[in-house]
Amino acid sequence: MTTSSELQRVSLHINGVKKELTIEPRVSLLDALRDHLHLTGTKKGCDQGACGACTVLVDGERINSCLALAIQYEDREIVTIEGLANSDVLHPLQQAFIDHDGFQCGYCTPGQICSVVGMLAEFDRGAPSAVTRDGAANGALTEAEVRERMSGNLCRCGAYVGIREAIQQIHGAPPPRAIEHGNGKALEQGQQR
Repeated sequence: MTTSSELQRVSLHINGVKKELTIEPRVSLLDALRDHLHLTGTKKGCDQGACGACTVLVDGERINSCLALAIQYEDREIVTIEGLANSDVLHPLQQAFIDHDGFQCGYCTPGQICSVVGMLAEFDRGAPSAVTRDGAANGALTEAEVRERMSGNLCRCGAYVGIREAIQQIHGAPPPRAIEHGNGKALEQGQQR
């Protein structure tokens, strides 16, 4: 019988590279990434699965790495924010976040970006949400869909408008824009100030 203090050998496939670790079985995937592999792009926010700062992709699915044990993900494909860029070329979503000011302090940004990558794959597969229970409605990624599907990722700075605009740019829908109304500009329905 193995106790939690005994070390175990774990083989993790991270960003296309196989990494061998010797860790305690109770080490979270988040701590394995940050403390053992020095991939510090994945952030530790709440350490309780409530903020999404630690979101990574496992076999293309987004997970909160603070709630996962590293040994659970042996021999599965893990992608962190460091693995999204292609050499010196940013992932299109990373560039969209820059273009639309989808970050302020930047702490939540890696988790937001990884979550968007997973969310868009879920949406494109027709996975249901509380907004569209029967799957993606005609491929229309509405603002309500984005809000619902990204609700597990918090931004304490409040950069949600830029985040939503970046998502819409990547998905191909035009981002909400100000429209002329009377003597000034009014925001389109649902867009925040």
